[in-house]
Amino acid sequence: MYPLDVVKTRFQLQVGKSAADGGYTSISDCVKKIVAQEGVGRLYRGILPPILVEAPKRAIKFAANEQYSALYKKLFNVEQMTQPLSILTGMSAGASEAFVVVSFDLVKIRLQDKASAGKYKGTLDAIIKIAREEGPMAFFNGLEATIWRHAMWSAGYFGVIHGVRKSLPEAETHSGQLLRNFIAGSIGGTVGTMMNTPFDVVKTRIQNQPPGGTKYNWALPSVATVAREEGIRALYKGFAPKVLRLGPGGGILLVMFDQVSSFVRKNIL
Repeated sequence: MYPLDVVKTRFQLQVGKSAADGGYTSISDCVKKIVAQEGVGRLYRGILPPILVEAPKRAIKFAANEQYSALYKKLFNVEQMTQPLSILTGMSAGASEAFVVVSFDLVKIRLQDKASAGKYKGTLDAIIKIAREEGPMAFFNGLEATIWRHAMWSAGYFGVIHGVRKSLPEAETHSGQLLRNFIAGSIGGTVGTMMNTPFDVVKTRIQNQPPGGTKYNWALPSVATVAREEGIRALYKGFAPKVLRLGPGGGILLVMFDQVSSFVRKNIL
C-alpha cells in the first residue's frame, strides 16, 4: 500500500499544476508519470521511516486509548463507554501518538517529494542533512498539525467503531467476529480519513517547507490559506489514495489488535 502514500503526498504538494503543465490528474496518472519519469523505485522512496515507526505508533494508539478510557470513565463517573467518550479518548490517544510520529513523517515527506530527489540519497542522508542544515528542532516542524491530524483520525475511528459495533448484531462465530471488526474498523478508518485530510494536507506542506518559510505555520491558519488560495476542494487533495489505504487498513488494524489482545490476555496476563 505504500505507493498510495507516495501518490497522496505528491497530490498534497501539487499547487496550481494542470495536466498540460505535467501535473497529476488521477491515481493511475500519478503512478504512470512517476514510473515513466523517475523509475519504479520512486514509488517506494521514503519507506524506511514509516516501517520503523509503524509498530510503536499502533501500540501507542491502542494502549493510550485503553488508558484514556479508564481515566475518563473514572473522571466522568461512568461504568460503560459511550460514543462521546469514545471520541474523546480517540482524540487523546491520537494526540499522544503524534509526538512519536512527527519526526518520522517529516523525513518520509522530504524523501517522497519529487523536488528533493537529488538532495537526499536516502533516509540516513536526509536525517544528517536536515539536522545539519536546519537544526535538531526541525524534526518537530509540523508537530501541532500532526497532533490535529492524528487526533481527528482517532476521534473518528474510535467513535465510529463504538457506534458501528453497537449497531451490528453480536457475532456467533470466530469468523463472524473477525468480519464484524473488519467492517467497524473499515468504516471508522474511512470516517477518520474524511475528518483529518485537511490537516494532513497542511501538515505535509508545513513539513516540506524550506527553512525560513512562513507561508504555512500553524494548522488552522494554514487550512484557511489553502482554502482561500486554492478552494475548499484543495483541502482534500490526496484523499482518494489515502482512503483506499486507511479505509480497509482501519479494518485490518482492528482485527489484528483484537487478535493480539485476546492472545495476550489468554496466554500472558
